Amino acid sequence: MKAFVFPGQGAQFVGMGKDLYDNNPLAKELFEKADEILGYRITDIMFAGTDEELKQTKVTQPAVFLHSVISALCMGDDFSPAMVAGHSLGEFSALVAAGALSFEDGLKLVYARAMAMQKACDMAPSTMAAIVGLPDEKVEEVCASINKPGHVVVPANYNCPGQLVISGNVEAINEACEQLKAAGAKRALPLKVGGAFHSPLMQPAKDELQAAIEATDFSAPKCPVYQNVDGKPHTDPAEIKANLIAQLTSSVRWTACVQNMIADGADDFTECGPGKALQGMIGRIDKNVAAHGIA
Repeated sequence: MKAFVFPGQGAQFVGMGKDLYDNNPLAKELFEKADEILGYRITDIMFAGTDEELKQTKVTQPAVFLHSVISALCMGDDFSPAMVAGHSLGEFSALVAAGALSFEDGLKLVYARAMAMQKACDMAPSTMAAIVGLPDEKVEEVCASINKPGHVVVPANYNCPGQLVISGNVEAINEACEQLKAAGAKRALPLKVGGAFHSPLMQPAKDELQAAIEATDFSAPKCPVYQNVDGKPHTDPAEIKANLIAQLTSSVRWTACVQNMIADGADDFTECGPGKALQGMIGRIDKNVAAHGIA
């Protein structure tokens, strides 16, 4: 059974999408429509910008969304998912590809999300860190012992067994990294990100995005969408909206998403969009399923 998955922020690279733009008339039309919707030529930054330009949250999120969605839509009849999921930002790509959101509305929401998150990041020094080689429970225990108002650190991304990303204030993250290394983590590495995504520090962004999501029309997707907040399949537009709103301050339960998709019959995963990060995670979650990019 075929599942299609969509990456999040961090998968971007300069030159992403240019082959599609140059060789596929539908891709060219959609990229140009995106430039028009956004009011600036994001394609110039994607195809020939600098890493620094592309790394800005307000650019990265729409860029990864566009590459992912357009990759899927240009597959034509080969895009035939029994189920879909997206990692963080990728959930919006998955919803558009599955027909729950229009391309235009999806892009507008992603841009609103990126701008709201950028503002929240600017309010307080915050970051994320990747923790490798410890059970989830140990990471949760250390975070809980440090976490308090004004000194936030929480599990943010449950990526695969032995790999969890934490999120919070810079000082709290540094303290957690020291304690987790002492507890036996192979790595506790601060990430080059703009802020504490998927933590309570994103509450201002969640408040802002909630109004935009509630004002947008959602349809029932053509297949179940496994959402980050609970790892479960959803097809009801009202549930999908509520989960999208909750997602900004909730953990990304990617391991649960993939395990539940496999339990429901998925044995072939195609990653749509830049990079191969999700393929690697899926391989570490279950070695018995196929995980690859678009052929």
